[in-house]
Amino acid sequence: MRQINAAITAVAGYVPEDVLSNADLEKLVDTNDEWITSRTGIKERRILKGEGQGTSVMASAAVQQLCEKRGIAPDTIDLIICATATPDMAYVSTANIVCEEVGAGNAMSFDMAAACSGFIYALETGANFVRSGNYKKVVIIGADKNSSVINYQDRTTCILFGDGAAAVLLEPTEEPFGIVDALLKTDGKGKNLLRVKAGGSAYPLNHSNLEQGEQYFYQDGRAVYKHAVTNMSEVAKEIMERNQLSGDDITYLVPHQANLRIIEATANRVEVPMERVTVNIQKYGNTTGATIPLCLWEWEDKLKKGDNLVLCAFGGGFTWGAMYLKWAY
Repeated sequence: MRQINAAITAVAGYVPEDVLSNADLEKLVDTNDEWITSRTGIKERRILKGEGQGTSVMASAAVQQLCEKRGIAPDTIDLIICATATPDMAYVSTANIVCEEVGAGNAMSFDMAAACSGFIYALETGANFVRSGNYKKVVIIGADKNSSVINYQDRTTCILFGDGAAAVLLEPTEEPFGIVDALLKTDGKGKNLLRVKAGGSAYPLNHSNLEQGEQYFYQDGRAVYKHAVTNMSEVAKEIMERNQLSGDDITYLVPHQANLRIIEATANRVEVPMERVTVNIQKYGNTTGATIPLCLWEWEDKLKKGDNLVLCAFGGGFTWGAMYLKWAY
């Protein structure tokens, strides 16, 4: 029996129309464009506005676009996995809501919670469903409405994050393309360094923690930066070494868009020049689970069949990982 590989056969993305620029943030907190740009590389980010507009709105738009591009009916999708840290609701999966919105009535669905590493985690999970031989069309979404958990009076975090979504379609192939290898890691010691404390079962929302602002995103910036630079670069280097790849062999490095300095440090570690690194943080900021698939969406027209891509990410928890894939179209 020939080996079944899981290949990305289409990619789609969605970002909200409303732009929050650095100039806009200057009116909200004590900051300025030069300070933000020099430390993060971010110039603007997109914000999803409107009552009742959750992560599923963006995720559904990306999946609808994906189906149209690939020419498939939503009810032929076997599985939808939504990588998100900002689900619409605590007790209904966002993937479930997306299925209803797009008409994917025959799909199994669930969310993947691994913070900024969620898309890579979900992509490897979905690939294994395809490799089983029982799932022919698997949709992996990375989507987050970070504006829903950001305190726009905290200048250390409000400058970093934006909203967005993107999705890829995985299908089986017997050609030597698709997801080749993945290396995923975690360390729960980071749980207090990057988190939203209130709203879960350990700290349900109440008047006290709402008054203390514990429903908002918090991070220890210096500690997270140190761990991100070290772990994201090391895992990217490790997956290249175990697949006998040098920097010259990589068509594009596709890193999580958290901070331009982290991206540059990772590229330097794996010896891939910045002209072969996908970067759109200046336009969207950190969209958490959506950053990597948004890069694939924006670079799609530059990719050729057989191109070597290395994806890498680092997120809260801590979680981190890297993936080597050969582009399939």
